[in-house]
Amino acid sequence: MTDPDLLDLAAGLARRAAAAIEAVKRAGFAVEHKTDESPVTEADRIAEALIVEALRQSTPDIPVVAEEEVAAGIATAAAARFWLVDPLDGTRDFAKGRDEYAVCIGLVEHGRAILGAIALPATGEVFAGLLGQGAWKEDAAPRRRIRVRAVPPQGLTVLASRTYAEDPRMAPFLAGRPIAERRAVSSALKFCRVAEGVADLYPRFGGTMEWDTAAGQAIVEAAGGAVTLPDGSPLRYGKAGWRNPDFVCRGGPQGEVTA
Repeated sequence: MTDPDLLDLAAGLARRAAAAIEAVKRAGFAVEHKTDESPVTEADRIAEALIVEALRQSTPDIPVVAEEEVAAGIATAAAARFWLVDPLDGTRDFAKGRDEYAVCIGLVEHGRAILGAIALPATGEVFAGLLGQGAWKEDAAPRRRIRVRAVPPQGLTVLASRTYAEDPRMAPFLAGRPIAERRAVSSALKFCRVAEGVADLYPRFGGTMEWDTAAGQAIVEAAGGAVTLPDGSPLRYGKAGWRNPDFVCRGGPQGEVTA
């Protein structure tokens, strides 16, 4: 498959997983907890099984690293190319009846996220991006190209993780920047809003895993933005334990981040 074919595959699977998640939501579900006390539901498991089975069938030469498999102790090593799958990013919000949850499928090549697809089940939006070939969005309206925006004169729209919005490192990081609005939002939809030019900056101080960010990073960077460490160095993939350091997601050039 070509990379555009792989992107179409990922976007289609994200869309199918989103429909499966909404079906579970309508039917009702129980919330369980993993060994790290994070929540998990039937929707997480059904969506992951759907995605992982299809990826392994369609791309048998590309390993798949998926959140619930890792939690279950199934070890898949990083490779020159590998998939990163978060079948339901924002399970806490899903369990609480909020709309801020996402399906994330990213492809990593030599440590860099090169393509990604994110579906937002509650809103019916699907975002996708391939480095060098741009990013797009579709929902009730037809597919259209998206791109990060230049920061408007009134200042930055800043998104923060709902869980880490009050992290003490946030205020000094934002000090001196023109801020028009700050919003606390859950899940990978923050990447989507930056990529489509609705928001400008998403600093993340607090733990994430590689499957939380690979798809979003690829979409933002395909749309002209950047996702880096706070010092501007690249956020890379295939790290020990799949854990990310702090990072900053930014949109257009007026939102340039300095350490």
